[in-house]
Amino acid sequence: MRTRGLVLIWLFVSSGIAAQNKNPITSTYGGQEIFSFVFMTDIHLQPELGAQEAFQKVIDTVNKLNVDFVITGGDLVYDVLRGNFGRSDSLFQTYHNTIKKFDVPVYNTIGNHELFGIYKESDIEESHPDYKYGMYERYLGKRYYSFDHKGWHFISLCSIEEKDHKYIGMIDDVQMEWLKNDLAQLDANIPIVVLTHIPFISTYSQRYPKNKVTEVPNELWIYNRDEVLKLFNNLDLRLVLQGHMHWIEDLNIQNKTWFITGGSVAGRPSWKRKDNRGDGIQYDEEGFMVIHVEHEKVSWHYIDYKWESQSK
Repeated sequence: MRTRGLVLIWLFVSSGIAAQNKNPITSTYGGQEIFSFVFMTDIHLQPELGAQEAFQKVIDTVNKLNVDFVITGGDLVYDVLRGNFGRSDSLFQTYHNTIKKFDVPVYNTIGNHELFGIYKESDIEESHPDYKYGMYERYLGKRYYSFDHKGWHFISLCSIEEKDHKYIGMIDDVQMEWLKNDLAQLDANIPIVVLTHIPFISTYSQRYPKNKVTEVPNELWIYNRDEVLKLFNNLDLRLVLQGHMHWIEDLNIQNKTWFITGGSVAGRPSWKRKDNRGDGIQYDEEGFMVIHVEHEKVSWHYIDYKWESQSK
């Protein structure tokens, strides 16, 4: 279920189960070992709608796979934007304790639903130590960081900023300086994977437009994406793994970089997915991606962990 686009841009939009990429990108970096990892995004863990039971099924499924680690793509809990300290703290505590059941390390990425108390209706003051990024970092660590694995460099970015009591997609100035310093230490041939919640590039608004798109919607795409991506011009950016859209998308840009949007553990709409909602939109199955690296080749497939919405 892939369609061939322009000469330099191949767009693959997969909406089926166990969709397998057939056109692996060749890496320029020699000597990598073989490894696999899970990319799961938009988990939306909450007490309602069977979400905790479903996430346990995800964990059980992953623990049967031969992968090195799990990377998340944000929107881990649902949600803390409106404050309510008791519920918000409980959500983070539940998520923090639940991911310990994975048999492999878990590397987290922050999403918009993890920004504590930023909405106008929130009962939390900006002076609260957990405000915005504070609660996430207290439970899950730094909101942006990097690590290395078997010859590859992984970078998890915080793509969420607050403006006028709303969230927007943006890499802030402090993080930009950190990113420049991080990249300056890399050999030009080291393959790089970037993790972001809000996408750098996505076609969702073109495929299912609500209105004619005349500019980048700041809550759907990263506002300063051009500035960020230019930092990688002379580096080997292999993969950008994205969340937020709750659909499966694979963009191969100039046969160099994949921009992959990873579906959703919670489905679309969150924990209320139906095969046909009568709106002309196809809603992908609840699931996650397994990404496999084998020397010079990268491939992925999507796993439906066989959850059915309890709200039908």
